[in-house]
Amino acid sequence: MPSSRSFFGRREELKLLSTLWDADQASLLVLFGRRRVGKTRLLTHWVSQSHHRALYWVAAPTTSHEQLLSFSQALYNLENPNNPAPATFTYATWEQAWVQAAALAREDRLALLVDEFTYLLESDPGLAGVLQNAWDRHLKGSNLFLVLAGSRLGMMQRQLLSYQAPLYGRATAQLHLHPLPFGVTKSYFPHYTPAERVAIYAIFGGIPAYWERIDQRMTVPENIQRQLLTPNNLMQEEPRLLLQDFVREPHNYVALLHATTQGARTQKEISTFTGLPQGHVSKYLSVLQEAGYVERRVPVTGSPGSRLGRYHVTDPYLRFYFRFLAGRQAQLALGATERALDEIKRHLLDFIGTHTWQELCREWVLWAGDRGELPFSPDQVGSAWTSQVQVDVVGINGREKSLCLGECKWSPARAERKVLTDLIAKTAEIVPRQGRWQVYYLGFARGGWTPAATDFARELVHGAGDHWQVAGIQLLDLDRVDADLARWTGSG
Repeated sequence: MPSSRSFFGRREELKLLSTLWDADQASLLVLFGRRRVGKTRLLTHWVSQSHHRALYWVAAPTTSHEQLLSFSQALYNLENPNNPAPATFTYATWEQAWVQAAALAREDRLALLVDEFTYLLESDPGLAGVLQNAWDRHLKGSNLFLVLAGSRLGMMQRQLLSYQAPLYGRATAQLHLHPLPFGVTKSYFPHYTPAERVAIYAIFGGIPAYWERIDQRMTVPENIQRQLLTPNNLMQEEPRLLLQDFVREPHNYVALLHATTQGARTQKEISTFTGLPQGHVSKYLSVLQEAGYVERRVPVTGSPGSRLGRYHVTDPYLRFYFRFLAGRQAQLALGATERALDEIKRHLLDFIGTHTWQELCREWVLWAGDRGELPFSPDQVGSAWTSQVQVDVVGINGREKSLCLGECKWSPARAERKVLTDLIAKTAEIVPRQGRWQVYYLGFARGGWTPAATDFARELVHGAGDHWQVAGIQLLDLDRVDADLARWTGSG
């Protein structure tokens, strides 16, 4: 079992850090991503492996004065390693502190890694302007590699990257650190089967801090009971902490997340479920979208402004929590966990099939197109639906007039021929009306396919509609999807 200090994936991210370090001029990287996604671990691992001259400093949620004191002492101690700074030492202003940072990098290259930078912006909103002035006057002429990292995505983008931001145009690069891809689970959880690893990913997503809590000597249900259902466990507080990075009063946002995980997909449905006015729902959804916890999906064959848009919770743990745990807090506080575990085990199959399995199949289509495993490379991959039908996986290349349509089944049993005939029957509803399209079919079944289904796929050589024709079909099972994603994304 990996130790808590093991490091997996992030090859491209580490490569970017090294590239920016190797530049022959000052570099500024803006690094952002959701809480616990591994920003700190990425930076500290890079420092420990590279052995470059570096100062890692993390801001705290305190006053600007105390933050400046801490930062000043960190700079002083870097310059005077054998003579620690007096407890009261501080530069008079942030500008003086940045000037000192430039002086420390005047000759020798220095990586200055400032973590939780949004705490500084919260306590002193003018700090971005101070840093912009210091960058233009002092830092950009030094030998500094500066990294500004933070969890509050919206604040990082507004204050550092947007056109109106004081630091606009100064960043050499920006890096949105996403959760680890499913492909990494094969090396991280070698003792679990592919189906067990999909279950873990459905619950915890690709968040390394969550993975470290899992004991592979236990079954998945045992880990669920130990990590999520025991009274006063830390994971029960996680949704509140995630939301508090963005809002002061999370109650209405909690209601929206609960409504969405229970099947309310439109603003009207969410308003009805929560009792909140639809105008308020729109505002709250905008915040959750900015945070990266909710997204509005439209049919991949339609326009962004489609009236068929539906809202989905995209963060796996929030999705799981509000589906299975949020309504059982009193029960869990009393230690009555058996009924909660029974419900999770009873409904987890449908939960995975509805969400995670489809998402992994869409990811497979993106990579397969890029790796030449499909007859074309889709520009967009998602799902598509009308008032009559829905297709789980749809990849489209509008220039080539090529489309792939896929059906996903998470049952352990082998999928029947009818799954494929039903999929083909939906084609005319999904294919765009303009032009003549090549349609390639995909079947994703956890347990594989019956002989009748494989025979049908083998015989499906020709077929056409008014404005489309069959380009081929491919059937996959979980083992194939798992192996491919591990090969394509397992190194991170």
